[in-house]
Amino acid sequence: MKRRAAATVVVLAAALIGAVGTPASAAPVEHIANGTFESGTSPWWATGNTTLAVRDGRLCVDVPGGTANPWDVAIGHNGIPLVDGAEYTLRFTADTTVDTTVTANVQLNAAPYTTVLSTSVSPDGQAAAHTFTSGLTAADGTFTLQLGGKADPYTVCIDDVSLTSDSDLAPEQIENGDFGDGTAGWYSYGTTSTAVEDGRLCSAVPGGLANPWDGGVGQNDVLLTAGATYTLSFDASADPNATVRVAVQLGAEPYTGYFSRDLALTPAGDHYEFTFTAPDDTPAGQVAFQVGANPAGYRLCLDNVSLRGGEAEPPYVPDTGPRVRVNQVGYLPDGPKRATLVTDATTALPWQLQNSAGVVVRSGTTTPRGTDAASGQNVHTIDFTGYAAQAQHLTLAADGETSHPFDISGTLYDQLRSDSLQFFYIQRSGIAIDGGLVGAAYARPAGHLGVAPNQGDTDVPCQPGVCDYRLDARGGWYDAGDHGKYVVNGGIATAQLLSAYERTKTAPTAGFGAALGDGTLRVPERGNNVPDILDEARWELEWLLRMQVPAGKPLAGMAHHKLHDQNWTGLPLAPQADPQPRELHPPSTAATLNLAAAAAQGARLWAPYDAAFADRALAAARTAYAAAKAHPAVYASANDGNGGGAYSDNDVTDEFYWAAAELYLTTGTPAYRTDLEASPHHTGDVFSATGFSWGSTAALGRLDLATVPSGLPAAERTRIRASVAAAADAYLATAAGQAYGLPMFGGPGAYFWGANSNIINNAVVLATAFDLTGQARYRTGAVEAMDYVLGRNALNQSYVTGWGENASENQHSRIFANQLDPALPHPPAGSIAGGANAGLDDPFAKQLLDGCEPMFCYVDDINSYATNEVAVNWNSALAWIASFLADRSAPAGISCRVVYTNYGTWQGGGGFTGQLDITNTGSAPVNGWTARFAFTGDQRLREAWMAQASQAGAVLTARNESYNARLQPGASVMFGFNATQSSSYANPAPGLVTVNGSRCS
Repeated sequence: MKRRAAATVVVLAAALIGAVGTPASAAPVEHIANGTFESGTSPWWATGNTTLAVRDGRLCVDVPGGTANPWDVAIGHNGIPLVDGAEYTLRFTADTTVDTTVTANVQLNAAPYTTVLSTSVSPDGQAAAHTFTSGLTAADGTFTLQLGGKADPYTVCIDDVSLTSDSDLAPEQIENGDFGDGTAGWYSYGTTSTAVEDGRLCSAVPGGLANPWDGGVGQNDVLLTAGATYTLSFDASADPNATVRVAVQLGAEPYTGYFSRDLALTPAGDHYEFTFTAPDDTPAGQVAFQVGANPAGYRLCLDNVSLRGGEAEPPYVPDTGPRVRVNQVGYLPDGPKRATLVTDATTALPWQLQNSAGVVVRSGTTTPRGTDAASGQNVHTIDFTGYAAQAQHLTLAADGETSHPFDISGTLYDQLRSDSLQFFYIQRSGIAIDGGLVGAAYARPAGHLGVAPNQGDTDVPCQPGVCDYRLDARGGWYDAGDHGKYVVNGGIATAQLLSAYERTKTAPTAGFGAALGDGTLRVPERGNNVPDILDEARWELEWLLRMQVPAGKPLAGMAHHKLHDQNWTGLPLAPQADPQPRELHPPSTAATLNLAAAAAQGARLWAPYDAAFADRALAAARTAYAAAKAHPAVYASANDGNGGGAYSDNDVTDEFYWAAAELYLTTGTPAYRTDLEASPHHTGDVFSATGFSWGSTAALGRLDLATVPSGLPAAERTRIRASVAAAADAYLATAAGQAYGLPMFGGPGAYFWGANSNIINNAVVLATAFDLTGQARYRTGAVEAMDYVLGRNALNQSYVTGWGENASENQHSRIFANQLDPALPHPPAGSIAGGANAGLDDPFAKQLLDGCEPMFCYVDDINSYATNEVAVNWNSALAWIASFLADRSAPAGISCRVVYTNYGTWQGGGGFTGQLDITNTGSAPVNGWTARFAFTGDQRLREAWMAQASQAGAVLTARNESYNARLQPGASVMFGFNATQSSSYANPAPGLVTVNGSRCS
């Protein structure tokens, strides 16, 4: 990897290359964005020992004294293209609070950091100009001012920074052509391996491929302009000698060719350069190195790949819309209603809430919040929580700006619950997607069933040397934007769907699951008397079971970490058209424990509906857990990332805790309780500031131990529940300090790959605290977290497709690639993007957004997989919280107390006898009562007395008889029942009993 952190500056011996001169006579091309600092500090960077600030329209930094070298303190601007032989002119003004000199460099932004300009400057507030000729070519040069090496502190300010080059400096169309970001942006197929080695992209190419195009390495989404001249250059070698075809062509059918050459490559390698004219306009061009048609295998290596010409992409400036930022979907009548105003004002400003006719229905003044750390914006808060009337197309006006329209509605999240869950069906592998269910645009044949050109997933081999067997690993969900399937992502995604349903058995607002029942989703299994959300989770759970190592094989009982293509494929690519070989990757302890946890939870929830499947899942979970204990440190390799993500994780103590918790909750077996109580996570803080995710799963176990009925002592359950409330309190404190109200702190470390799901998972903790305590402040915090996701953020961007005035719609996906092919759909409504990622972990985002403030590090473009991908474990978080928000509290009916008594198992252990005593603790009589609770496993009602009882799924409903319908204040009534049960499942007292819809104590 040649990439470095933006704020790290290393300088080798420097020499002045150019001197003060006049600019070139041709129209110059500007390479500095925001050189007048009218847009704040972005995209400028500074070393960590100083801070950028705009003062009086200039960029200023306070330089600490006592540093040893000039480069120990520096500021700069990346993303400057350097072309060998091109003339550049650098201009800026600078002044300092003391007489001193600083060093101005233009140089490579990667080792060896070669300079093309290095000059000493004595800042005096006057404009200076330096003209020089570049002696090298690089896509990502950098301009830096080196300020360190001084004994005493001082302040330096700069302004009017400009770096221009000759107008004939053609723009670069290739991203990551020097492979400084690894293989990012490049695809490969038909090779046995592709990786960056010693700064070059190298592929092992098998012999015997019939045609040149039967294997290849290349880059898609290359912008070509009709009539423009392009120069293609690169370094290439083949060992032993081989013939490779290089082509520039349309990257989709009919693959129209624009340029092609067959090259006889040698081990010594050579530099190649060609010029051609593009005949067509397309954003979907492709540079392809076609490597087949050689009789013997060889090793191809590429470096310094460049395609210059055509039109430059204009400087990216996000359209953030009105400066009043709201939840673009709307607000709940009984929830918080806050918005954020971006303004230069430092004192309170008036605001107005207007209805659809423009009539002011509420007004007030803003609360100044100062500079928001995550966005770098000066902001105010607008709080209109007191307005609760339901209405459509409301707007907020303040400081001369009017927000996007929004609604106030009690049913705001009903459809989002459905949409976010529907995403999973459309991501299914191994089944034809029915356009009659989800719309014709999303219909497609089954993918990866071994039907040509697919080569899996019905008979999948391991990577070479991993195993001697093949697995039928059909089904499951495509994890994200590619066609890979990952156990560690599938585990948490399955668990969150299962938990969304399991919550209906324990949360008083969830109505025992009516809104998640059979017929609530558009899935093929609807109408089978099983909740559709369980049907959807089963599709993935069945695949997880198929990933288990067979009995009699090495590591039997463990789970293969993942299954995906041998090499990366390009965009777009329908699943049924994927020609890549599929491979099982080595088993891992993390994957095995994900299987154990998800299968154990699935077993207890499926037990009332399909006993055979539930028993199979539970047996697999037990086997997996035992295998993980026998092999506790088998870790996935961080270098196993060709053709799919690595998903490495070398700390699996959290997965052990999660799996032990789920197995204990399902079975009640003391050995699992012993293991979970021995885990450091059982009494440790499992709720980190940045939220839980696939690599940090202990919180899943803690949340279920807090909510799912079990045999834990009452004091232990109280302690566990208190830990959830304490974490929720911490998230509320964080949210109170964030001007945009989200339960995530405001530094770059809070904005990472997939951070939107972590933000939502913090909201899941808040929602769970509400379910446990009934305290409205926790629900308020969860609701407000969704304001951020749905538009109340620095970008004024809703991250959920189809939800909001300015919503993401170009998420990175090979299936939903409308941006590249208008014949394809956008992602379906309810698909959430990964969100702002200050790491800029893909070349497209890095080139476009370098230097961004954390909350601005996002772009709705299909090429930015690190900020804008879809993923099942992100949508599972969205589905959980949407389901919570869609549930509405029923008005209090009666006040009651219940006592649940289990009189023990029958002789032979096939069932038990239970009793429920109900006391009216209110002041009014109750005329007719209906009691309801849910079993946790496979318990089945056999008969009842003193009530008319029935069971649907896990839920038992008991209605009064005629002779015991009336309950006076203080009076009690009871009913008893017999129920069957297998010995595999625990039988704790229910966690929730309602009478006439009211929760009883």
